[in-house]
Amino acid sequence: MKHYFFILFIILFSCKKESEESFGKPTESSTEVKTPEALGKEIFEGKGNCVACHQVDQKIVGPSIQEIATAYKTKNGNIVDFLKNDATPLVDPSQYEVMKTNFAITKAMSDRELKAIEAYIYSN
Repeated sequence: MKHYFFILFIILFSCKKESEESFGKPTESSTEVKTPEALGKEIFEGKGNCVACHQVDQKIVGPSIQEIATAYKTKNGNIVDFLKNDATPLVDPSQYEVMKTNFAITKAMSDRELKAIEAYIYSN
């Protein structure tokens, strides 16, 4: 009989511990809805590695995000087409050769991801 209480105690303790650890944390099965801008920022700073060359308000290797947004808005350009390598650069054509090395990354992205990057750029 003591063994049953011991086993019951272990089961209850382990269930309580598991629920305490997961409290407040999203589960793998939960779906988190992100705005296009938030997804774009995540990609820009993460798997896209765009942040290595582009900062919000200053030129590093490539033009700043603000400069890109201004140029594409002013010239009615399409950032998604550029990221697919289907359009000519509008901001700094002299840096195009450097940017071309990243098209392998952006061409592998879905349209949703590319539009999210575009939304993030325009949000700045």
